[in-house]
Amino acid sequence: MSRIDPTVKKETGYIAGWVLLLSAVMELVFLLTGHMDYTVPLGNLLGGGAAILNFFLMGWTIQRAVGLEEKAASAKLKLSQMLRMLMLIVICCVGIALNCFQTVAVIVPLFFPRIAVAFRPLFDKKNGQTAAEGKDDVKID
Repeated sequence: MSRIDPTVKKETGYIAGWVLLLSAVMELVFLLTGHMDYTVPLGNLLGGGAAILNFFLMGWTIQRAVGLEEKAASAKLKLSQMLRMLMLIVICCVGIALNCFQTVAVIVPLFFPRIAVAFRPLFDKKNGQTAAEGKDDVKID
């Protein structure tokens, strides 16, 4: 097993932070609407954990594919995407089938990484300014 690149750790931590924040907001909505019970946090743990794991596995696969030939890297990424999607489908099926998980609380956190990625440019302080302040050029290291 290869070492995990610091960038993969950092980006997974960023996604995990957003998933935790948005999960807390989701649970607050359940609480305020009177639908909160023990199944909501359990579903949230299952869905949020799956979302973070999916993102980590994607980053780790990309890390391992860098440096491979184009065909080999493409095959590795396609296989990873297929297996990760299968994992998410199985987790959703488990979350729906078992009564100890609130179905919505399982499925909604799977979209939290997309929200985090969408908000990333607004909070990027790498060059000392946010995107809202007119940061036009993107620098990729």
